Amino acid sequence: MPGENLSRDEARTRAGLLSVDGYEVALDVRSAVGEAEEGSGPRTFRSVTTIRFRAAEPGASTFVDLIASAVTGITLNGEELDPATAFDGSRITLDSLAAENVLVVDAQCAYSRTGEGLHRFVDPEDGEVYLYTQYEPADARRVFATFEQPDLKAPFHFEVTAPDAWTVWSNGEGTRGEDGVWRFAPTRPISTYITCVVAGPYHYVTDLYERELADGTTLRIPLGAMCRKGLAKHFDADDVFLVTKQGFDFFHDHFDYPYPFGKYDQAFVPEYNLGAMENPGMVTFREEYIFRGKVTTASYERRANVILHEMAHMWFGDLVTMQWWDDLWLKESFADFMGSFSMVEATRFTNGWVTFANNRKAWAYRADQLPSTHPVTADIRDLEDAKLNFDGITYAKGASVLKQLVAYAGRDAFLEGARRYFKRHAYGNTQLGDLLSVLEETSGRDMKAWSRSWLQTSGVNSLTPQVTYDAGGRITELAVVQDGAELRPHRVAVGLYRVEGTELVRYARAEADVAGVRTVVAELAGAERPELVLVNDDDLTYCKIRFDEGSLEALRAHLGDITDPLARALCWSALWNLTRDALMPARDFIDLVLTFAGRESDIGVLQMLHAWARAALDHYAAPAWREEGGRLLAEGALRELRLADAGSQHQLTWARFFAAVARSEADFQLLTGLLEGTAKVDGLDVDQELRWAFLEPLAAHGVPDESVISAELARDDTASGKRHQVRCLAARPSAAVKEQAWAAVVESDTLSNALVEATIAGFVQPGQRELLAPFTPKYFEAIERVWSKRSIQIAMDVVRGLYPSLQDDESTLTATDEWLSTHESSAPALRRLVLESRDDLARALRAQACDAGASEG
Repeated sequence: MPGENLSRDEARTRAGLLSVDGYEVALDVRSAVGEAEEGSGPRTFRSVTTIRFRAAEPGASTFVDLIASAVTGITLNGEELDPATAFDGSRITLDSLAAENVLVVDAQCAYSRTGEGLHRFVDPEDGEVYLYTQYEPADARRVFATFEQPDLKAPFHFEVTAPDAWTVWSNGEGTRGEDGVWRFAPTRPISTYITCVVAGPYHYVTDLYERELADGTTLRIPLGAMCRKGLAKHFDADDVFLVTKQGFDFFHDHFDYPYPFGKYDQAFVPEYNLGAMENPGMVTFREEYIFRGKVTTASYERRANVILHEMAHMWFGDLVTMQWWDDLWLKESFADFMGSFSMVEATRFTNGWVTFANNRKAWAYRADQLPSTHPVTADIRDLEDAKLNFDGITYAKGASVLKQLVAYAGRDAFLEGARRYFKRHAYGNTQLGDLLSVLEETSGRDMKAWSRSWLQTSGVNSLTPQVTYDAGGRITELAVVQDGAELRPHRVAVGLYRVEGTELVRYARAEADVAGVRTVVAELAGAERPELVLVNDDDLTYCKIRFDEGSLEALRAHLGDITDPLARALCWSALWNLTRDALMPARDFIDLVLTFAGRESDIGVLQMLHAWARAALDHYAAPAWREEGGRLLAEGALRELRLADAGSQHQLTWARFFAAVARSEADFQLLTGLLEGTAKVDGLDVDQELRWAFLEPLAAHGVPDESVISAELARDDTASGKRHQVRCLAARPSAAVKEQAWAAVVESDTLSNALVEATIAGFVQPGQRELLAPFTPKYFEAIERVWSKRSIQIAMDVVRGLYPSLQDDESTLTATDEWLSTHESSAPALRRLVLESRDDLARALRAQACDAGASEG
């Protein structure tokens, strides 16, 4: 669409011209139910928007954003405009503005099947229809006319006409009038992308949060939680409310700014294309956070973290919002950090920093080594840039940097800075300098220098210990050597570990400010010789940890003996980075997993080790060793499955891993037997979710025919079951199946975003490299067309998900380079995705060469 990709310059110009006083949005979604008329095009709903706004320059021109199937009426200050000339498909041109203006736009907008805009979902289980909105970064314009940029905040007043049997929710409290229209209280001034409507026959549970404030008044926040009726029997709303209340306690204790948006609803919705979204008063989550079967503690921890992440946004992002997407970190980095911070201090998940070190930082380290890496404060030229910057840098690196900031400035100074920031900028928009100024006030530190090093440069440093000893085995000097394109100041702890009995324990620790190439940690001179030197003990800074040779040997023998779970997780993460950097053969990493993962107590770390082991085998191991490596992993997984305590979450985790790496006829017979009830592992409950986890690898190896997969869907004829079935069907090892899956995703746009995800996941099977080879040229022929014709979310899924990474040889790199060289004028966001995929493939080839060298050695 012309003009759909709003630029930063256009947004700045419009913000300089306009002030928005308020929106009145009336939606009629009764068309969501019933049969659509044949040949009538996309199913649509009526949207009538009234915007009251002022112009600093009377007589000037601007535009309002709207993506609609049709515009039936436009009135500006009482004068009707011709939609045929004023509306170009994504913008309505507004000329001759007055000082004070009233714009009314009457449009027919399309329901979404991609999770962008107003998404319509039909539950296959009972035929019920459910609606919800998702707008980030700029899809409110798919539902109503809007000035679609974060710094044109305004109050919103929604009215929704819906089927009689439905309930409707929005950001504010709502009631249904005698005329059948749902009317909602006006919001506080908020940005367009965090407005929200949820409608349908949702299962809804309520609770209440109460707290006495410092002034003696009582704050009461009505709580609600909802899901589809078909998921109600699985919905543990009590645990959702528990974490919600604990979060509110934490943020009220530390932010000194009462939650400002009235009620607090949380909707778990189908086919969501994000993890969750922080709409004030009406947070939306993907419904996969409602667990249909037995899951591990790590799944509950992940959900708690997301609940608290979104709650932190009520202050960082909703109350105070970045001016433009350059400063997206002002909400996402803070929410990511505060999610873990509050979870560790306020909930039962006290080991959350272990997960953060092992999981979130792994995402950041990968993103920060791509050619597309960028500073935490990014250069966001337009909305396509913005969409791609919801990445590991903005979230996980930004959160890691904030963890470093707390160590640098001090916890009390950091929190006091946050309190001043909220009070100073409530309902406004900010930039980097606004936050730095309050942190300088509270910490007395030069935040500009810190910001230049940590927020305004990209890349990750490596920290390596250098140790010398005297004749008696005591340390004469321990130094930390830093490398990287940009050397930064790090506040680190260095831990010394030794074997005591059967344990590897820390016996000395020192904190130091590391700066420059080499920093001596004088405090550790004279200490007894350690088996392991752990730089960045306690995970205070953001860096890649390296080891000296002695420490590496100690880990090969004693990794499972480290008693502290955070130290152990940091060592695992460091070893994974060595593998990714082609400094450790993939087979050595897999051997460490087979040797020590069975002793890992932290279930989240264990699940990450399983994911890393599979990635090491599929991408980093030498092709000639893959068969042997796969056999070793399958044998090791089955061994640990049989050793795990009956009914434990470790048993469940090893069962899922065994299914994922199964490859022999005996493996397949066991999985089939577990599905059919002819085999048993004591204590293992093969529930419906585990049945699908067993069926997919069987399908990928051609064991069951289509009738078995169809029978499983009949057993689980739900939305979740449909996603699993689609994934299993696409996983089958058949050229015809692959052609069909490719056509469904690339050549057609009839699948919802959830089924596109499932089809791609099934299509890409590591054991089917030869079968997938013919799709490499098709990929490069298709992606430009896909990018221009499909929504950005679906286009991103296709370009990322179908890149031929399993065709891991130089010819694929050459084909990628040829595409890049002949498509220099393609959309920068598209080129970025291809460049990232190329970099991952080049890294894999380097790692494979390293692993092949190990066999030669």
